[in-house]
Amino acid sequence: MKDAIVIIPTYNEIENIEAIIIAVFAQNKAFDVLVVDDNSPDLTAEKVESLQTEFPDRLFLLKREDKTGLGTAYIDGFKWSLAKNYEYIFEMDADFSHNPEDLGKLYSACASDRADVAIGSRYITGVNVVNWPMNRILLSYLASKYVRFITRMDIQDTTAGFVCYKRKVLQTINLDTIKFVGYAFQIEMKFKAHLKGFNVIEIPVIFTDRAKGKSKMSGGIISEAIFGVITMKFKSLFSK
Repeated sequence: MKDAIVIIPTYNEIENIEAIIIAVFAQNKAFDVLVVDDNSPDLTAEKVESLQTEFPDRLFLLKREDKTGLGTAYIDGFKWSLAKNYEYIFEMDADFSHNPEDLGKLYSACASDRADVAIGSRYITGVNVVNWPMNRILLSYLASKYVRFITRMDIQDTTAGFVCYKRKVLQTINLDTIKFVGYAFQIEMKFKAHLKGFNVIEIPVIFTDRAKGKSKMSGGIISEAIFGVITMKFKSLFSK
């Protein structure tokens, strides 16, 4: 039974998209793939469409007219996947920073009922990051420490973007109330799951920086994470 789908948001990922799709489909566990493309000028969506004839009923494409942020891409992907009745819904980058071979580990953590949310964690067993400059490693690591301090979540890698959600988690969280669209989106989703009492488990993975294409990280995204977390925590104190 096909019960799991991997959502891959894209913007100008023509150099990676075919290889990452094939790598996901090569896993022993059967995963479907939903690409959410933000009108990439490099024709990423057209490449996905050409591959759909090779992978019918496994590869899906959601085309959006504008580049409105990672968070909104995932929210649209979540809603699509819920409507199609998938039980396990994954977030994964297109650039091979997340190893498709680790999908099975996250799936097993949720399918065994140990986890409602399984995070592919860079920091649960030290710092497992390859090819990042030291300043970026420090920024990411300290950001997760900062988020833990503010939110009191017992999660080492609060900014991780390699995640498996059980269906019930995404059904319980009101996706329309998610405010952040960039880097902080990953934090907000974990925080909402934490507030709802879901069991969040971290699975150690090795994160490898992209070899092809350009990073979408920006100063505005980082600022959203730093200052948004305080606002998010403050609001939670005054809500049920």
